[in-house]
Amino acid sequence: MQPEPKTLWHATAAPAALRPKATGEITADLLVIGGGFAGLSTALHAAEAGLRVVLLEAEQIASGATGRNAGFVVPNFAKVDPEGVRAALGEAKGNQLVQMAAGSAELVFDLIQRHAISCDAARSGWIQPSHSPTALDRAKDRVRQWAAEGRPVEFLTAAAVQNLTGAQGWLGGWIDHSGGVLNPVGYARGLARAAETAGAQLHENSRVTALIATPEGWQARTATATIQAARVVVTTNAYADGLIPGLAHSFFPLKVFQIATQPLPQSVRERLLPGGQCVSDSRRNLFTFRFDATNRLITGGMHILGLGADARVPKAIRRRMAQMLNLPDLPPLDYAWSGMAAVMPSFLPRLIAPAPNLIAGIACNGRGIAMTTAMGRELALWAAGTPAEALAIPVGPPAPIPLHALMRHAPNALLPISQLRDRIESPADLGR
Repeated sequence: MQPEPKTLWHATAAPAALRPKATGEITADLLVIGGGFAGLSTALHAAEAGLRVVLLEAEQIASGATGRNAGFVVPNFAKVDPEGVRAALGEAKGNQLVQMAAGSAELVFDLIQRHAISCDAARSGWIQPSHSPTALDRAKDRVRQWAAEGRPVEFLTAAAVQNLTGAQGWLGGWIDHSGGVLNPVGYARGLARAAETAGAQLHENSRVTALIATPEGWQARTATATIQAARVVVTTNAYADGLIPGLAHSFFPLKVFQIATQPLPQSVRERLLPGGQCVSDSRRNLFTFRFDATNRLITGGMHILGLGADARVPKAIRRRMAQMLNLPDLPPLDYAWSGMAAVMPSFLPRLIAPAPNLIAGIACNGRGIAMTTAMGRELALWAAGTPAEALAIPVGPPAPIPLHALMRHAPNALLPISQLRDRIESPADLGR
């Protein structure tokens, strides 16, 4: 496999611990497959509950999307709000999932504080500016719905958005003050250390090649080890392989690019996001930005793939950011990378239970840090004996998307139409 480009987060996080491959015969109450946020949170919470936990990561901790995102902590759903969740899932299950999402940022920052995780975390807030009158109306409705849940949300006028972001042209928006930013690799490495302190056994470079049901639960095999576990949690998310038949066909895999510039002058830093928030606007091809701890400006997004995309797309994203933020002298890039997100047709997270004592958590739809951390706590409850149906996240068998081989390309194929609609709807002075 071709090694992924180095990310800003891997380069600047606290050094990683070296963890050995799994070897020999190992017994556990719980086997966690996947060393991202969901798996690490599961391992930590399950070990704290007294379970014997083994976690296997095919590469290194935070190698996948966990280490390849923008570092936003966002405590809500990408496309659905509380009333929509309840309409889709029913009042009881909807209430559970809404409350899980609503408290997900607090969970992240509380874990960081409790375990003294060094990851440049700031509970500074998440801002969603509105690019069109329709999006502005939705922002008002989103504030109404989340405020009814007791969340620290606030509607923002156009002037307020400009004051907070330093960028002109948006029509208004809203902010959730409980959100924020962090270095995702630093956070993941801190979760790993906390899980080990709690008693979990973590192994890297230990890809599971077979998963076999046994009378005692499940047997997992790697190239160098056999693990017997009463229960198994699979948290590979968008990086799912054929370990659970049908799992990889249950979501849309979405390639998302990220870039980070060289550090910007302090004068620019004082104009843009002086409060240190993160921003993701309301467009279909949304525009995001934030700073890291050393004033690098970070953004990302989807772009049309094809030949040379890995070299071409970062340049296009940089041009877009320079236009959006009125930065004609934007410095060159220090880092450019990409990662895979998993998107469900419902835009809601889901648990897949293909067999007794086996469960997988997938598809947090671009809300990975907060949602997967909360998902891990739910999965730990299941590992300790809570019925899957009682968890906050809906559970069911694998549900492959019809014509998945074709439909998996739909988000990228429809991107030009989304970009055109965004441009038609946006004010003339927004990103032109």
